[in-house]
Amino acid sequence: MRQAGAYSGILSGGGISGRTGPHLLPLARIKKIMKKSSVDVKMISGEAPLVFSKACELFIEELTKRSWKLTVEGKRRTLHKDDVVSAVATTDVFDFLIGLVDLNENHRAP
Repeated sequence: MRQAGAYSGILSGGGISGRTGPHLLPLARIKKIMKKSSVDVKMISGEAPLVFSKACELFIEELTKRSWKLTVEGKRRTLHKDDVVSAVATTDVFDFLIGLVDLNENHRAP
């Protein structure tokens, strides 16, 4: 028989925090952004903000890990904007962010 996965509690409400559920980002804010994304968006199911919240958490975690790796390689203990820019520049998955960061400003070669 198949066992429940690590994220099976997300939609059932059993999360890491009894007060707010499994999400760390504010669901009301996510829902507001989703509604403002298009005039065609009228209603949003209850599960959609949860899924977007988890996707955002995973995205932030991955970008932070890659940035932190560059911080450690630079023998520093403080993560700087340059580390995030370098992580974006050297990772193909983050190509959609290139227009949001200035690659020429304080950017060191990988």
